[in-house]
Amino acid sequence: MELTGASVQKAIARGVSVYQGDLESGLDDYPEQAFDYVILSQTLQQTRDPLKVLKGMLRIGKRGIVAFPNFGHWRVRVSHLLTGRSPQTELFPYDWYDSPNIHFLTVLDFEALAEKQNWRVERRIFLAGSREVALLPNLMSEVAVFLFTAG
Repeated sequence: MELTGASVQKAIARGVSVYQGDLESGLDDYPEQAFDYVILSQTLQQTRDPLKVLKGMLRIGKRGIVAFPNFGHWRVRVSHLLTGRSPQTELFPYDWYDSPNIHFLTVLDFEALAEKQNWRVERRIFLAGSREVALLPNLMSEVAVFLFTAG
């Protein structure tokens, strides 16, 4: 699913099937359990209603895979602490007024939401660059990936 026409054309040119539309309302167009997996990569933090999107993913798919930047990473924390300004790092290079990110979630935030919603997390992968992180993922991972299902 893609919002911009230029990105839709690029996807089609690469042979990828794509639906042009807004993610937050576009999921309503799909029937329940239409897919085995629904993948949302590096977009959750940019949605206006992330809970609606996540619930929509689980409505139309048997499993959801979500990957998001971990705003709890130590570099983000240090940047905020030392500069007193909105963090800017290699992973988050935007000025506060130009950032596509409107929700700043962490590994712990997603895990708390999954527990509150009674979602079952089947697998977690935490990454720092191309390296998998096992120790202190909320502090050490730049990107979090969760495989989850409803109840």
